[in-house]
Amino acid sequence: MTEKKENAIVRYYRETVGELRKVSWPTREEAIHLTRIVIVVLVVMAIFLGFVDWIGGMLLNLALGIS
Repeated sequence: MTEKKENAIVRYYRETVGELRKVSWPTREEAIHLTRIVIVVLVVMAIFLGFVDWIGGMLLNLALGIS
């Protein structure tokens, strides 16, 4: 009796679908709320990093004697 080996792509697809069925998906309201949090954090970090870059540039210009 010969056992037929399963195709790796078919096995990967079947295992992926099985794992996705176990996922606890957020509700629409939760997804919107979390998206807003991500956008706010993104904007705050962009402002902070821009400020740090500006200060670093000013200090480097000061150290090099560039006007």
